[in-house]
Amino acid sequence: MAGLCLVLGAATVALHAATVDLRWTHSVQKTEWREHWALTAQGLVLEQAAVQSSGAGMDPGEGAVYRDGFWVWRPQLPPQPQLILTRSPYTPGDWHVCIAGQCRDAGNYFPGIAADQAVTLKPCG
Repeated sequence: MAGLCLVLGAATVALHAATVDLRWTHSVQKTEWREHWALTAQGLVLEQAAVQSSGAGMDPGEGAVYRDGFWVWRPQLPPQPQLILTRSPYTPGDWHVCIAGQCRDAGNYFPGIAADQAVTLKPCG
């Protein structure tokens, strides 16, 4: 498998990874949400989700367990061909793209990107 890429228009950045953690702060609750995605032959699979607290559409999923300050569960979502990381200047911070424990804001991969431009996470190639 080729790995994951971030895409903005014609620009593509290879992440050199088959798994990625996405983290962001909810615009209303101001608490962190985390998702662990893996690239498979079927597409991107959401293997785990975690949220610090519930409310404003952030309720933990079925079977969630409280661990290390987060409600953690495995969502039942079919494989996705890509993820569109919608960005907004009205939310606290950017999407954090984490690979092997190293996190970087999605916008930092594309110098000069506007705060409201979406970035796409998808298989490379």
